[in-house]
Amino acid sequence: MPSFRSPKAQSVHAVLQKVALGTGRHDHRDDGKIHSVGTARGYENSLKGSAGFMRDNRLGDLRNMSREIAMHYLESRAAIVSQKTLDLDRQALQMHLGIKLDVVKSEKETHLSTRSYTPAQIERIASAQSERNSLATIIAHCGGLRAHELLTIRPVSEQKASTHREWSTERFTGRDGERYTVEGKGGLVREVLLSKDLAARLEATRLVEPRPVVDRGVNYTQHYDIGGGRAWSQSFSAASQRELGFSTGAHGLRHSYAQERMEELQRNGMNYDDAKGTVAQEVGHFASDTTEAYLR
Repeated sequence: MPSFRSPKAQSVHAVLQKVALGTGRHDHRDDGKIHSVGTARGYENSLKGSAGFMRDNRLGDLRNMSREIAMHYLESRAAIVSQKTLDLDRQALQMHLGIKLDVVKSEKETHLSTRSYTPAQIERIASAQSERNSLATIIAHCGGLRAHELLTIRPVSEQKASTHREWSTERFTGRDGERYTVEGKGGLVREVLLSKDLAARLEATRLVEPRPVVDRGVNYTQHYDIGGGRAWSQSFSAASQRELGFSTGAHGLRHSYAQERMEELQRNGMNYDDAKGTVAQEVGHFASDTTEAYLR
């Protein structure tokens, strides 16, 4: 690595050495590469802080980073950042060094509160948006979608779910509708279920020709004329502020979906752990601790 004058330049260079965009994370999880623009951006920001720590302590630059220095840096961060930030810093350093580092627990107390919206609140927000963004809000709530996933929605006949995962047959238990697929984090394609009425509304916006869309530096091909990505997310937050006087962000719709589905599944006789596992697959991840955060 050449000698850089700024921590940012060092972090950019370090990440560029590990980027392998265009290949799915789930099919190449052990290759030590970065397969997501979002992950690359997060690692770059984390390594910028690591490089600044090296400079401020006269330890050289990122070329001089070692396991011992990395652990010292993480331990120094534990008192001032959340566990989520600390874990991201650790993962970025692991990528840079090519070794596994011990998990360091954050000492900073994180006050957690629900990010979910009630159905009535969601209805008010949607009514305060443009037609395109309003429909996207209703779809995101009905299917538990992320902002960028709205840009990728396709019928299951046109885009199949990823085959490297074992999908539970309990998904969507108690609900009826039309199945679509979306592409989520790491290239994972999953099925989502929309009510028949909502699917009909979506199909009415079908584009004659798919169009390219760039959102947060990522290229997508959109097949429906609905909102999505950052522009929709900003619209949602603005409408929430106008209507409710607060906003927990568009991601709060996924929290709403997860909590509503947990209640439905348990009401239909499914035990808590099985319901949580089913909901995890429906929202596009398989980590129980992440699902737990959605249920607060």
